Amino acid sequence: MPGSVGLVLLGFLLGVRHALDPDHVVAVGTISTSAPSVRRSVAVGALWGFGHTLTVLAVGGAIVLLRFAVSPRAALAMEFTVALMLIALGLLNLLSARHSQPAAPSPVRPLVVGMVHGMAGSAAIALLVLATIREPAVSLAYLLLFGLGTIAGMILVTALLVHPVTMMVARTGVSRRWLTAASGALSLVLGLLMVHWLGGPDALFLGDPAFIPR
Repeated sequence: MPGSVGLVLLGFLLGVRHALDPDHVVAVGTISTSAPSVRRSVAVGALWGFGHTLTVLAVGGAIVLLRFAVSPRAALAMEFTVALMLIALGLLNLLSARHSQPAAPSPVRPLVVGMVHGMAGSAAIALLVLATIREPAVSLAYLLLFGLGTIAGMILVTALLVHPVTMMVARTGVSRRWLTAASGALSLVLGLLMVHWLGGPDALFLGDPAFIPR
């Protein structure tokens, strides 16, 4: 039992670490740079984490409880969806930066983006759980703590990203539109790199794709 408790608590710490993945940081940074305040930006991070947790619990729970198998092609397709979403976020920011005052992000956007990211990562997370934990109840507790850790980590990441940006805008007069454009360009480049990687050798569009959980 103490070992199970330790594994579940480890899930929280790994969730915090999971929030630091480059595609996660770029996605939430792209959305939050156009938020009008640090408080609104932190809310973006929380919504992203909540959406991520919803799909990890739903998809990961189905894999753990029903032993639902996810094929390598399906897992790669979900990762490919993340790449396309990063490209779309980048283009949206670049278009928004054309205006003198970029529009504040809708609360729906970070929630949906987090859900897509959670769906892409849930297979790898659930496979890790199945390899280390045998009791279904403990496995679900692990997934829940992992999700809560991701929410906490993303709130922290967003605050650390946006607070210095807000101070720079206030002190130097740098227009937020340029920050919006820069984050959009970064998201676009990362999305294109992911498309290239996922569509490359032994990947999504070949006859026998290989999926390496990350």
